[in-house]
Amino acid sequence: MKGMVFTEFLELVERTRSPELADALIDESNLPSGGVYTSVGNYDHREMVTLVVALSRHTGQSVTEVLHWFGLNLFQSLASGFPEFFRDKTHPFDVLVGIESVIHTEVRKLYPDAELPSFVIRQPNDRTLELDYHSPRCMDDLAHGLIDGCIARFDLPVALSRRPLGTTQADGTRFTLVRA
Repeated sequence: MKGMVFTEFLELVERTRSPELADALIDESNLPSGGVYTSVGNYDHREMVTLVVALSRHTGQSVTEVLHWFGLNLFQSLASGFPEFFRDKTHPFDVLVGIESVIHTEVRKLYPDAELPSFVIRQPNDRTLELDYHSPRCMDDLAHGLIDGCIARFDLPVALSRRPLGTTQADGTRFTLVRA
């Protein structure tokens, strides 16, 4: 997992909770990296899981809630850092249909070694968008937060639902968005 995700997570904890809490998460988690991340480095995704679980213990929020909260905030940060992805976009669908063909293509140019989730994207009609999320890291709740962040950015009525694509989280998740 790219270090940028780790640095964003820890900066968010510092900014919204406290620098002391961010330090405590690192200190108590016994991370192989020592909790020292660079934005361009690669780190085992299990370190993120460890940090999320530690934050969950400290806040009383579930791991699902922590990952969703992080996804919402990560989207805001990415949108601020990469405004070109949003130029001429008027609806969340305009951004989300380009996850693989535009956003992930650009991320791979910047970080050729990035291990990104994959999305199978279908638009069965002009009101509905389906995103099938697949990742060996099973961060469905983080993806959900990112999608909700995209919806919130445009402040338009879009209903979002999700369902598993199989019997385990590793089978993936379908996110269905419907324009109101």
